[in-house]
Amino acid sequence: MSMINEITLIAIIVAVACALPGVFLVLRGTTMVSDAITHTVLLGIVLAFFITQDLNSPLLMIGATLVGVATVWAIEALQQTKLLSNDAAIGIVFPLFFSIAIILITRYAGNVHLDVDSVLMGELAFAPFRRLVLFGADLGPRALWTMLVILLINSLFIGLFYKELKITTFDAGFAAAIGFSPVLIHYGLMTLVSLTAVGAYDSVGSILVVGFMAGPPLAAFLLTNKLHVMIGLTAVMAVINSTAGVRLAFMLDTTIAGMIAVVTGVTTLLVFVFSPEKGLIKATVNRKREQKKIDQRLKEIS
Repeated sequence: MSMINEITLIAIIVAVACALPGVFLVLRGTTMVSDAITHTVLLGIVLAFFITQDLNSPLLMIGATLVGVATVWAIEALQQTKLLSNDAAIGIVFPLFFSIAIILITRYAGNVHLDVDSVLMGELAFAPFRRLVLFGADLGPRALWTMLVILLINSLFIGLFYKELKITTFDAGFAAAIGFSPVLIHYGLMTLVSLTAVGAYDSVGSILVVGFMAGPPLAAFLLTNKLHVMIGLTAVMAVINSTAGVRLAFMLDTTIAGMIAVVTGVTTLLVFVFSPEKGLIKATVNRKREQKKIDQRLKEIS
C-alpha cells in the first residue's frame, strides 16, 4: 500500500472514530467540552510518563483518559454551584489543566520527545513511519491499528447503549424515571471522548480531533432529524472530509491536518447554507414567507 493510501486510510479511521461520539456531543450541546478534553488530557499523558518513563507505555493512554474524565467532572462541579455558566467553567478548568501540563513538560521533560506543538497540530505524514511489527511481520502503521480498536470500542458502545444514549440525550428526566442512569451514560460517553482524543493525538493532534467531533455531526444534524440516519451521515461526511483533505494537501503541498480541517469547515458551512430543511437559505425563505403572511393579515385587519 502506498504512503498516500495509508495516510488516507488513517485519516478516515480517525475521522469516523472521532465523529461517532461527536454525534451525541452535538445533540447534548456539549461540543466545547470536547475541546477542553482534547487539551487537558495532555496532563494525563505527562503524569503517566513521569510514572512509567516510557512514551510507549499503555498507561499513558489510561492516565490521559482519567484526566479527561476528571476535566468533565471539574467543569460540571463548578457549573452545579450555579455561580458559573458552562462556558465559564470550561474557561477555568481547560487553561488550568493544560497550563500545568505545559509547565511540567518545559520544566521536567525538556529532553524528552513530548512536544506540545505536535500534540496540538499533529502530522499525519509521519504516521506511516511508525509501524506495528508482530513476530517479524509488518502489519502497517501503528496509529491505524490503535484507531481501529478505538473505532470498534466506540461503535460497540453506541450499538449496545443506543437506546440509553438516545433517551438520556433527548430527555434525561424521563430516562431517570424509567430506571436509566443519565450520569452513568454521560460519563461513559465522556470516557470514550477522552480515549478517542488520546488515540488520535499521535496522528492528527487535538485541533483536528475537535473538528472531527464537531464538523461531520453538525452537518449531519442539519440534514436529518432521525438519530440513526444522523449517525450514518456523520460517518459518510467524515470519510468525505478526510479523503478530500488528504488528496488536496498532497496536490497543494501543504499540511495534511490543516487541509482536512479546512475541508471539514467548508463542507459544514455549505450544508449550513444549502440544507433543504434547516439551511440558511431555507430559513430565510421561510422567514420572508411568514413575514408576507403577517403583512397580509395586518392589511386585512386594517
